[in-house]
Amino acid sequence: MSGTIGGIVRVRQVCPNGPRAAADGVVVPLVPQAMAQSAAEAVAAGATRIHVRPKTPCGRDSVSPRMVAAAVDAIRARVDVPVGAPTGARAEPDPAVRLDRVRHWEVLPGFASVGRHEPGAEQPAAALLDLGAGVEAGIRSGTDGAARFATWPLGPKVLRVPAKVTDRYPQTAEQSARGLPTGLGDAHGRPVLLRGEEGGARPVLRPAGRLGLAARIRLEDTPSLPDGQQRALSNAQLVAVVLREHTGDRRP
Repeated sequence: MSGTIGGIVRVRQVCPNGPRAAADGVVVPLVPQAMAQSAAEAVAAGATRIHVRPKTPCGRDSVSPRMVAAAVDAIRARVDVPVGAPTGARAEPDPAVRLDRVRHWEVLPGFASVGRHEPGAEQPAAALLDLGAGVEAGIRSGTDGAARFATWPLGPKVLRVPAKVTDRYPQTAEQSARGLPTGLGDAHGRPVLLRGEEGGARPVLRPAGRLGLAARIRLEDTPSLPDGQQRALSNAQLVAVVLREHTGDRRP
């Protein structure tokens, strides 16, 4: 997770993989041991929370109990930080199948994310809470996710609200980020975590700091280093560079 102190962003959550691939010019771990190695490097660089996307052998996102267990167990064997996983439509488009698989998770992640903008998100969230796992309720700009969350009976029970700014333009993403928390209202009193994507990923960190919100950055959000030209070779490198840029953290 990330946090803010006096308007300074503390970026702390990282995802070892995400939807990117080698074609994007980054090293994306696809098997559990590689995910665990990437997670360990990111934690050494300053991350204190891991959000992993379990994968099938062919590299597709998965919510199958077997794939989730393999990824979570491998990471927990290497690092002592909370490990989360997504339950989104990217991994399983059919809401009924997705719910059935989540209900059969034998190895529970510390937290799991649901997308309030996605059809059928309510049922996996309720199932996860019944199982004893924490829930992140993700929303994104340009959808009705904020409005859905504001009236959601389970809203007060979630851990936090990751709010994704989908404006990819560096010139406008910061302004877009200011409007997203406004749409959330008091967010049922839950912490809000801002993140952007591509060219908007780093600009979003500035309003997060000024608004006193948590923030996140990872290779899934952007593979680019602050100069906009070089690609980060790993999550660890991206976390370390962003920490230096925004907090003065000089750890190697």
